[in-house]
Amino acid sequence: MVVAHSLGFPRIGKDRELKKALESYWKGELDEAGLQAVGRELRAAHWQLQAEAGLDLLPVGDFAWYDGVLAHSLMFGVIPERFRPASGKPGLDTLFAMARGVSKSCCGGGAQAQEMTKWFDTNYHYLVPEFTAEQQFELSWEQLFEEVDEALALGHRVKPVVIGPLTYLWLGKVRGGEAFDRLELLERLLPLYGQLFERLAGQGVEWVQIDEPILALDLPQAWKNAFERGYNLLQRAPLKKLVATYFGGLEDNLGLAAGLPVDGLHIDLVRAPEQFPLILDWLPAYKVLSLGVVNGRNVWACDLERTLALLREAHARLGERLWVAPSCSLLHSPVDLAREQHLDEELRSWLAFAVQKCEEVAVLKQALLQPDAAVVQAALDRSRRVQASRAASSRIHRPDVQARLQAIQPSDYRRASAFASRIEQQREQLKLPPFPTTTIGSFPQTAAIRLARQAYRQGKLSAGDYTEAMQTEIRHAVSIQEQLGLDVLVHGEAERNDMVEYFAEQLEGYAFTRFGWVQSYGSRCVKPAIIYGDLSRPAPMTVDWIRYAQQQTSKVMKGMLTGPVTMLMWSFPREDVSREVQARQLALAIRDEVCDLEAAGIRIVQIDEAAFREGLPLRRAQWQGYLDWAVNAFRLCSSGVGDRTQIHTHMCYSEFNDVIESIAAMDADVITIETSRSQMELLEAFRAFDYPNDIGPGVYDIHSPRVPDVGEMVALLEKAAERIPAERLWVNPDCGLKTRGWPETEAALVNMVAAARQLRGRLAGAAA
Repeated sequence: MVVAHSLGFPRIGKDRELKKALESYWKGELDEAGLQAVGRELRAAHWQLQAEAGLDLLPVGDFAWYDGVLAHSLMFGVIPERFRPASGKPGLDTLFAMARGVSKSCCGGGAQAQEMTKWFDTNYHYLVPEFTAEQQFELSWEQLFEEVDEALALGHRVKPVVIGPLTYLWLGKVRGGEAFDRLELLERLLPLYGQLFERLAGQGVEWVQIDEPILALDLPQAWKNAFERGYNLLQRAPLKKLVATYFGGLEDNLGLAAGLPVDGLHIDLVRAPEQFPLILDWLPAYKVLSLGVVNGRNVWACDLERTLALLREAHARLGERLWVAPSCSLLHSPVDLAREQHLDEELRSWLAFAVQKCEEVAVLKQALLQPDAAVVQAALDRSRRVQASRAASSRIHRPDVQARLQAIQPSDYRRASAFASRIEQQREQLKLPPFPTTTIGSFPQTAAIRLARQAYRQGKLSAGDYTEAMQTEIRHAVSIQEQLGLDVLVHGEAERNDMVEYFAEQLEGYAFTRFGWVQSYGSRCVKPAIIYGDLSRPAPMTVDWIRYAQQQTSKVMKGMLTGPVTMLMWSFPREDVSREVQARQLALAIRDEVCDLEAAGIRIVQIDEAAFREGLPLRRAQWQGYLDWAVNAFRLCSSGVGDRTQIHTHMCYSEFNDVIESIAAMDADVITIETSRSQMELLEAFRAFDYPNDIGPGVYDIHSPRVPDVGEMVALLEKAAERIPAERLWVNPDCGLKTRGWPETEAALVNMVAAARQLRGRLAGAAA
């Protein structure tokens, strides 16, 4: 029969129960038994939601305490030596130490956390596996097997989800002194998958989902060969195997994927609709084909009628070998739209979250088998009304915004002078010391800040009282920075809930949810805003706050903005116009803000583009088109100011080597980047390419509560100075500090300032 299934479900809970439990556990307010109980309750609730939505086969193994890749590292015994517990058996504290660098009872509480980077082209972060030449694998983590037993005991038909062997190796990095090809580890890793499948079969499992999203990438021939070799060996293992691909099309890997000796293949028809019906000509007659037709990465309701036409064609060819699913795991979607009652009825009717997407999958399956059923006809009628409503809505298209886009001139993308001329003027005006110190923008979001914001939103605090509360926080942040001796200050962003949402709330064309949380990493959740129409800025967004902060100090104060590409990538975008059009609309709005900050006397404006590389297409052939419009969007928003105004940007978790020329083309006066977890690895890009502008490589990891010492920061800066001339180096943390507490923030910044002063002393001594 046709099967309706899901590739994965959000793990954080409707009310972010997992986030709250994790943070309580880390603070010592919840014991391990209490944390495990929260996990069991969430898993049971999520399986029940999917079953009630009408899915036939439920995912197990999509739940993780911090990250799914990290869970696989524990499961396969890939635990770096610095985290190995004395008992030899890893526990939850081992996992949290690997993720955070600290835990309650593991590793002495001071080891450097594993590197974290983006999961393909999403805003989800995974922990990068660390492999050594001597790497051995063993099944050392029981979580998956325990959760399978849980789901079976609740009466569910389950499909365990595991990351495939090739994708797992691809995601990792080589560590240790000896360089080697991590693909060499495949022969050692494959027996672990055999053992894994044996145990799952013994538990009564029929199907296993093996995620191999790297099949949507440009793969070297050696990795393609390894797919064939590896899966030929795995075909003898028990269980029916569904290989899942997503986030892009198979393209040149289509024949390879279709021919793997497995029982089924999942493809993403949302991101790559051109794969259908070509895939039907390649798929062997025995194999199941799972079609990802409901968008797992955006919030718009599925056009059921159009999708059903495609599925009917597939059903005619495949019959019972057809499975219906979301395009990818629903990890990237909020949990349940039913709670968003504050949204107006029209806008809410356009949306679907994870629960609703499961219902869409189920009704599409039912429409194939029982097309005349009343529930099917009602769903199709509702879908037609929704699509017609969006197409005819006057709230989407704005002639004034479109006219401004048409009026953009080539000169709007260029600063008045080249960097070499600008930087001399800026140095003369700013008068900063060598190795100037600054932070990325945000300071700790304390309970008092959050309570004041909540009270203001609920009408319990007047606008005047809220402004005074935030100004008090600004004065506190400025005072601490002056005491610490930082050179370029920030106002701390107390008034901002999120670096995207704060701006989106002040732009026309955005909508907002109350409970639309999505996991970014660990306990960190974001609530992406929704772009539903043309975008514009009706009034200044930050000027009053930054002007007030500058009035509190004689030191240089940075204005802090979020760039157009990041605003776009970290929102749920429209699907009726291109991303390029949306980015240009955002760029014009931010350009107005930059110019207003300059007019208010602010001499440095930082425009964060943390998601710049995240938007890069998975296939290299499509890169240049994206890079062209992404660079132009940044230049459009940053080029309206005079030469003496210094433009900064910040990027995190970006592998720069392959896009360094485009980053240079952005022409920011100063770029700050994440480098500490990778031990300045990212700066290799700057060895081969003569990056022309100033750069601040992050000298400590803000995603961990660990406080590095002065010597560690000095060593990182010395590595940076091997690649970047000293006169062009800035000193700063990896990222914003909003998720940290004040004590650890102050301790780390004291060390950072001391490290900069050490290097200044050396520089002065060398000059003398």
